[in-house]
Amino acid sequence: MPSHVRCRRDSGLAAIILTLLMLPACSSIGDLGRLQQPFVSDNIHSWVGQEAAVRAGAPISLNNLTDDERALRDLAFPLIEPPYDRIRWDALVYEYGIKRKLQRDLWLPDRTAYYRHLLAANYRSTAGRYNKLIDDIRNDVVRVGPFFDLAHRVVELDRKRMASMQYLADLSPADKADASARVGENAFTIGWVQESLAQRCAGYRYALDHLAISEPENTASEADIALAQLQQALAANQFVAVPQLAAAAPAPAAIVK
Repeated sequence: MPSHVRCRRDSGLAAIILTLLMLPACSSIGDLGRLQQPFVSDNIHSWVGQEAAVRAGAPISLNNLTDDERALRDLAFPLIEPPYDRIRWDALVYEYGIKRKLQRDLWLPDRTAYYRHLLAANYRSTAGRYNKLIDDIRNDVVRVGPFFDLAHRVVELDRKRMASMQYLADLSPADKADASARVGENAFTIGWVQESLAQRCAGYRYALDHLAISEPENTASEADIALAQLQQALAANQFVAVPQLAAAAPAPAAIVK
């Protein structure tokens, strides 16, 4: 998709979203910090795979997403966005990946950021901070299973796709390149989640260690157990090589048919 077409589309969608949010009593956030259903489209997170590929310097695919590929990106986003960004006034713009700054922020690891946000929150007691930490870790533990179950299935289907292409003599070079690019997008998405979770675990550990010193509570051991569960789940699912993701993305290398 040409850049000027993409910019015009994104600008139009952003204007519509902001108009909706300005309506009286209108909020995009529903229960548990999720977007309300009227604001969600099928391809809301399609940009996740494209962004991951571009950051790795790889081409993006023009093929339609399969149901599994779409679900993979939907499940990836909560594991990529910082835990403290799950309830935002601009959640629609954030989840649709419209503002480039929001996307760039996702690529700037800072293991101290979670602790700083935890301290800045207006909790009435130390227990509130520990409870928030424990809840965020446990929410990630719950999300990890479904994501990696689906990721394994997508990787296996991609393996079969690449093997099948060898036997199709009438498959055009453009079709082969497009299919290969989609395989890459899927792998880069999984790699992005693996890297994001590793950084998140480091942030949780930093917050827990510093809380244990500044505001010790018995519940610190509960947080430690939850974090160990998350780290074990991540260690058991390191099956995609994490690419070298650039801090500044080059222009997308879209495949032209």
